[in-house]
Amino acid sequence: MFQLLGLMANITLILSIGVFLEKLLNKTADFAQITIMLLVVLIALAVRFFCTILASRMSFQSSASVKKELRHSLFEKQLRLKASGQNHASLSEMIQFSVEGVEQLEVYFGSYLPQFFYAMIAPVILFIVFSFISLPTGIILLMCVPLIPVSLAFAGKLAKKLFSKYWNRYTSLGDSFLGNLQGLTTLKIYQADKTRHEEMNKEAEGFRKITMKVLIGQLNSITIMDILSLSGAALGIISAVSRFSSGQISVFGCIVIILLSAEFFIPMRQLGSLFHVAMNGATAGDKILSLIDIPEPPNKTAQIKSKDIDITCCNLRFAYDEDRTILEDINLHIPTGSLVSVVGESGSGKSTLAGILCGYNKNYKGSIKIGETECSLLSEQSLMKNVTYIGSDNYLFKGTVRENLLIAKPNATDTELRQLLKRANLDKFLEMGRGLNTELLENASNFSGGQRQRLALARALLHDSLVYVVDEATSSIDPESERYIMAEIYALAGVKTVILISHRLVNVTSSDKIIVLKKGKIAESGTHQELLSAHGNYHKMWQGQQQLEQYTEDVQ
Repeated sequence: MFQLLGLMANITLILSIGVFLEKLLNKTADFAQITIMLLVVLIALAVRFFCTILASRMSFQSSASVKKELRHSLFEKQLRLKASGQNHASLSEMIQFSVEGVEQLEVYFGSYLPQFFYAMIAPVILFIVFSFISLPTGIILLMCVPLIPVSLAFAGKLAKKLFSKYWNRYTSLGDSFLGNLQGLTTLKIYQADKTRHEEMNKEAEGFRKITMKVLIGQLNSITIMDILSLSGAALGIISAVSRFSSGQISVFGCIVIILLSAEFFIPMRQLGSLFHVAMNGATAGDKILSLIDIPEPPNKTAQIKSKDIDITCCNLRFAYDEDRTILEDINLHIPTGSLVSVVGESGSGKSTLAGILCGYNKNYKGSIKIGETECSLLSEQSLMKNVTYIGSDNYLFKGTVRENLLIAKPNATDTELRQLLKRANLDKFLEMGRGLNTELLENASNFSGGQRQRLALARALLHDSLVYVVDEATSSIDPESERYIMAEIYALAGVKTVILISHRLVNVTSSDKIIVLKKGKIAESGTHQELLSAHGNYHKMWQGQQQLEQYTEDVQ
């Protein structure tokens, strides 16, 4: 709309100039007419200026809204696929299309589509203006205009295949790069890094070649459009001059046609210059929509409605593949408000059990109920609302302490946040900085391991869920932080249901029940004293840890 208003202002400007020059040549212009003409010119220029500004603003807003919506859809899709255990799309592909792919659509929605409609309407408006001055010249120019979209349509067929190959190579290269980067240590150990390096070079060379083909195609089509648009404008000017020479049009008509002939082709020329970038965006858009349209399992609708929710496992079995069973024949009952600890050697299945309880590990056999509802039937929203997972490597985002905490409860007040930071013993440390506005680097790399874990604990407490699954939350942190974290975990017991997974048995001694896993099965269960008296696996692990800690103290 603003482009068309700008065009009307430009036509008004040219008509005013044409009238003025004709009067000047005929020596009929007076001071009043000159003043009026200057006023009209200034108004037309002002209208064009503001229309250009507003068109750019509308372009930005339209593309920004589309990009935001698509990125949100991709992000939500990735969360749902991850939560359902599906991996139809690689992480690198999702990243590339949510960043670079969506960015390519900025030109398509912000510039190409508005320009397309403008380029269709502008020649018609100009033809109507020309029909009052010189109908034959208007017809000649109008007939030349379609030559540009015809050439674009021909180029589009070739470009679509080319861009499809371009994006396939691009995502393949990104996938290889991310995989090699993540597995660089393994490649070095097995001395396979040189081979992968050579393979990456070949892929990069293939991507370079397809990129050059894209650029050559763009250059060729732009050259053809330049020839067509300049030739069409030239025909209009020649027609105007010849008709003026034969006396068929006036000086006014000749000047207007000469100055406006290019306007017939400029919109189409600009559309052509955007065409290849827009087609690249359209191809990326097809890929993005194919990712968004990946089939998902039916939505689970079951909800946890009661606050009294016992957790019951019956004949629970889990295997990542048929040849590797992780958990087998797990039967246990966790009453509401109790603290149950799960211990065992590395690889016994402790973290796998935690993953099932949180809904991360799907496709288990047997039954695990939270309250009266089977875990596999609960909606992701209900699980996330009622079950909070605290691991050893909780992610903290770049931003302020307040922003990281508000992820758990967006409407929390600063008073609530400060109380939780006090419970996590972070209040005095943060007061030395900017308090809740203290900046965190990526993954809080400017905090110590203990401080990161205590901040993650504060965020988990703010979430205020019914069940807390604490998986090795005190590993690799300082003793002081460990004491504060364990104190808060024990404070939760009785109010919330807490499932504590820990390799340090000294942290589980006060649990209501301790489950001992061995090779994916429950070897024994009971309180700390009951298990010590039984002289089984737990007693053996306890004795070993006590001797190790005593030896460490003696050395120190």
